Amino acid sequence: MEEVDVEPAVTNVPAVSVGKHMGFAWGPGDILVYETLFKASGASGSGYSFIHEVRKDEDIYSPILRKLFNESHHIFVGLQTIREDLPSKSKKPQFVSISKNYRSVIRACMEELQQVAVSAKDAEVAAQYGDQVSILLAIELIWNLCEVLFIDAAPAGSLLLHLLDWVRLHKADVDEKAREVLQSDSPAEHYDYWDVVVSYVLQGRLDEARQMLMKQATLQPAARSMYKLMDTLLSKMPFYNPGGNQTLTEFDVKWRNWHEEVDRCLQDNSFASNQHLEVICKTLLGDEDTLLEHKELLGTWYHFLVTRLLFCHPTVKPTELHYYAQSCMTMFLDSRSVPEPLDSILLAAFEFDIHQVIKDCSIALNNWWFVAHLTDLLDHCKLLQSHNLHFGSNLREFLLLEYASGLFTHHSLWQLAVDYFDHCPEFGRVYLELQIERVPLDTERKALKVLRICEQRQMSEQVRSICKIMAMRALRNNRLGSALSWSIRAKDAAFATLISERFLQDYCARGTFSDLDLIDNLGSAMLLSDRLTFLGKYREFHKLYGEKHFREAAKLLLSLMTAKIAPRSFWMTLLTDALPLLEQKEVIFSADQTYELMLCLGEITSSLNTAAPGTNSRPMQEEDIEVTKVELLRLALARNLAMAIVKEGTVET
Repeated sequence: MEEVDVEPAVTNVPAVSVGKHMGFAWGPGDILVYETLFKASGASGSGYSFIHEVRKDEDIYSPILRKLFNESHHIFVGLQTIREDLPSKSKKPQFVSISKNYRSVIRACMEELQQVAVSAKDAEVAAQYGDQVSILLAIELIWNLCEVLFIDAAPAGSLLLHLLDWVRLHKADVDEKAREVLQSDSPAEHYDYWDVVVSYVLQGRLDEARQMLMKQATLQPAARSMYKLMDTLLSKMPFYNPGGNQTLTEFDVKWRNWHEEVDRCLQDNSFASNQHLEVICKTLLGDEDTLLEHKELLGTWYHFLVTRLLFCHPTVKPTELHYYAQSCMTMFLDSRSVPEPLDSILLAAFEFDIHQVIKDCSIALNNWWFVAHLTDLLDHCKLLQSHNLHFGSNLREFLLLEYASGLFTHHSLWQLAVDYFDHCPEFGRVYLELQIERVPLDTERKALKVLRICEQRQMSEQVRSICKIMAMRALRNNRLGSALSWSIRAKDAAFATLISERFLQDYCARGTFSDLDLIDNLGSAMLLSDRLTFLGKYREFHKLYGEKHFREAAKLLLSLMTAKIAPRSFWMTLLTDALPLLEQKEVIFSADQTYELMLCLGEITSSLNTAAPGTNSRPMQEEDIEVTKVELLRLALARNLAMAIVKEGTVET
């Protein structure tokens, strides 16, 4: 990242006022909101109006969340490389792996935000980071459920195991509470001891629950047989093993037998003398009243759902989830309360209504990152093929375009957005062309980045526009070499001609060329305009002269005038450059070449003589210099012609 984030300053605008109105102006990614102040008739006085920048997507300005955008970009690009022609079975593990990668990036950012929130000294800043953590928690929760239900598409049996993992991952407070209990002097007598045991049972973590119960059994030798019975029931509870030899039907039979055994123990009042063990026994039977009595330990209706499925319907099918989800949410939530957006989103997921999940997330969340990446992944899984929007683009492309457009408002994240536009086949190119023109070309390095992107995608109009802007900026700063380089890159003949003229003017004024490396290496680029061709050839003449290749230099100099490549205004300079060659002891110009030089000189002098009186604005001193040059040239040409004729005549005889 080469630039630094700068918060927009509040600008005071002088105004006179009585009535106040609000105005706004749309920017590429934000809105300028301002007060408009109108002066009423007869009113006087002055005031100040405040301009405020309202950002559409504040998250892109968070340094930690920018890591989320950067890391997820790499995952997104990798996802686009998965071949379409691969069979679904071989692609599914890749999609699940990519989904886990996305979630790991979310978790990493969430942990970093938590650390910053804890260490923040400012309460307002800490609260802001806390809000971002809450949002990421919700995002990861939804994504994880979508991964289980849609991407992995776990069948009956395996489905419950995945849902248990989902709940355990997002209900981790029991582990912290368990650490406090175990680190105490007497864990079995700790205030939260039974809460930890029941929480373990509610999450299906029965081995950990058994270990905790052993600590209580050692304190109550008289009740040891009762604890032993509970330990047996917990150890015998069957869990489906997807990789084992047992079929789902065989597992169901085994589970029902175990369930009946637990029920018998309850009916026999085996735990009647111990309230806590009786609660655990009722929990193992999935007793609704008992479960609802532990709302605080469950925390959420979806934890209640998974616990209820675990102890009542362990072979639940995906198609049956919506019924249990709806009933659990109704039972768990207060009938007078309105479900939170998160509740509605999770319920839509359990109902396998993917489009409703995406729609609700788009409304509830504060940026497009989540819905864009999740929709892209679901689209690759062929789960959104039937859903097109009325205005042409499909849902995936629409969300990616919105997300990428938001990135383009950031000073460095705009580079990531380019890849998102590249993978939107219908409108991506159009959006990129519009957005790339809004990128401020603050530095030449940034301009080259933008230019490279445009050149790689054959965006010829944008290439020309960028080059013209940079060429004009360089010319204003009197950096002729840079200006010429940009104009050549833009293939702008008119501008290249203008800059070439400036080079020649500078040469006339100073007697030397600037930016020799550029001029020496023009190559075929000099053909862009006649003036640029002359500049390149004229520099070539100077090189030949410097290397003492006088004949080649003389031939090139003459051709520049006779071929009309050199501008007429520059002929006197060229003839002046010919003087040292004419003064050489050895004859450089032949008689014919000398005649041609004389004709050129004659054209110049005739044009000077025919100029109307008063039209020549040059000072008298300059005119005297011109006259002196002409006389010297005539004398040198006459002497050279005589020497050339003698030499050529001698050679012929």
